[in-house]
Amino acid sequence: MFYYVNGTVAHVEPYLAVIDCGGVGYACRTTSYTISKLAVGKAAKLYTHLNVREEIFELYGFSSESELGCFRMLIGVSGVGPKAALAILSSNSPEGLAMTIVSGNEKALTSAPGIGKKIAQRIILELKDKLAKGQLATAGGGEPFSGGVTIIPENKASEASAALAVLGYSQSEIAAALKGIDLETLSLEDVIKHALKKMVKG
Repeated sequence: MFYYVNGTVAHVEPYLAVIDCGGVGYACRTTSYTISKLAVGKAAKLYTHLNVREEIFELYGFSSESELGCFRMLIGVSGVGPKAALAILSSNSPEGLAMTIVSGNEKALTSAPGIGKKIAQRIILELKDKLAKGQLATAGGGEPFSGGVTIIPENKASEASAALAVLGYSQSEIAAALKGIDLETLSLEDVIKHALKKMVKG
């Protein structure tokens, strides 16, 4: 229903940002990661997800399509609701979350408030399995990732490719983004950040 809201930041508080769009204030539940990028009175664009349950309509907003993609990916895991997804994304950047899933790092997930070991294990198990089957949705909620192959990280390039695939990018997009990046000297997280910047600009 809403792809994004673009306006002026009217109010922020933990896990909530209000964006004034033409005199209408849209209350967007969000992460501390996104809130850190907002300032009251300044322009902002949040990519949104409308969650409908029973008679409740809740709008969620994120500073990037990658973060929105991660949110949708997380709430697709059985037992993970929007509140838990926000907690995880408040403790992990999109690229950090992708690395966590690819590497099977439970500790990084359980560092988020309310996330226990069982939920962390389920997130890693289900999302790595979906990655292997090529079922992850794109960051913007479009066609699913269609790699259709299991990605087995063997070096920095393949680990970066696997993490970017978790975020919903196709293999052709990933290959183009990694081209020209210094894989030898940059850390894995920096490689992913540089690739994401190139894809966003593209």
